[in-house]
Amino acid sequence: MTAPLDLLDVDASLSEEERQIRAVVRQLIDDRVRPHVADWYEQGQVPARELAREFGKLGLLGMHLTGYGCAGASAVAYGLACLELEAGDSGIRSLVSVQGSLAMYAIWRYGSEEQKQRWLPAMAAGEAIGCFGLTEPDHGSDPASMATRARRDGDDWVLNGAKMWITNAPIAEVGVIWARTDEGVRGFAVPMDTPGVTAREIRRKMSLRASLTGEIALDDVRLPADAQLPGAIGLKAPLSCLTEARHGIVWGALGAARDCLSTALDYATTRTQFGRPLAGFQLTQAKLADMAVEWNKGYLLALHLGRLADAGKLRPEQVSVGKLNNVREALAIARQCRTILGANGVSGEYPVMRHANNLESVLTYEGTSEIHQLVIGQKLTGVSAFA
Repeated sequence: MTAPLDLLDVDASLSEEERQIRAVVRQLIDDRVRPHVADWYEQGQVPARELAREFGKLGLLGMHLTGYGCAGASAVAYGLACLELEAGDSGIRSLVSVQGSLAMYAIWRYGSEEQKQRWLPAMAAGEAIGCFGLTEPDHGSDPASMATRARRDGDDWVLNGAKMWITNAPIAEVGVIWARTDEGVRGFAVPMDTPGVTAREIRRKMSLRASLTGEIALDDVRLPADAQLPGAIGLKAPLSCLTEARHGIVWGALGAARDCLSTALDYATTRTQFGRPLAGFQLTQAKLADMAVEWNKGYLLALHLGRLADAGKLRPEQVSVGKLNNVREALAIARQCRTILGANGVSGEYPVMRHANNLESVLTYEGTSEIHQLVIGQKLTGVSAFA
């Protein structure tokens, strides 16, 4: 599937292990997701728990973390896995990245040893699902203004507030919840069956329908002192988790774009109009060529960022470059591929419109394009334009 699009022979720079990991994930998606995902999307349902267990058996959950049952894979290997997962569906990749790069990563990096032992092995196996509660109903791109509060009551903490658009929330066993305290922003590992915690699934989504998204209400939720993540001090902690997850998005968006482009290429070479294949028209070839160039540029960018991550040199603004470019270009590719398929482009028999709809969410979550433009702008100018 990749070879016809790999105009620059970027695959040649992958290690044999990286190619093997990619092949295993691709086969899993072909066997377990592709035959069913159109129905999941149409019905707004997905067997997330069953998929999580299967992903856990392959070591995909928290795969770039070490210890506690995690695979300890490279950042590039994780990125390639995200690419293949999102070639199936953005919602499937979101299940994995929220579990591993947000919920598990937060506990792995900032949690106590007791918290790590309690949650990470079960999460790596897919036996426990995690979610990441940062976004709020009235505070999306501005987490510094979060309204959720945690106050001390003796040795306990009491949390009140609400979180919105939280992937995995309806089925999660643990939520990493961020709240404002008298000492600043803190993170908490919250068992989702704690009294006062309510998770309600958000329905009627027009995007990411093969993903479980919820709203979390926190009503006088009493937690013991050891529920706090001891290393999570200040807003930099949740933002670092977002940086971790955005790296997977840089790769994942390429998967959605590749699936659209491969579908359009196959369609153009087999569909006949005016006595010749669509691929024989100059305008169609121009579209395919431009999209393939952008896809290859995005692939090079993702690989470069992955190598930087493996060397411990990846900076947040570099991830913003990747997220801004690759998601924006992937969405443009999906829309252009739709035009090649004509009316069939809006049919659920083909994946293009589903990917396009999903990418509208990917464009927004974990930093809108505008936010990443401001991150890059601040790096260029030394001036913050956020306030």
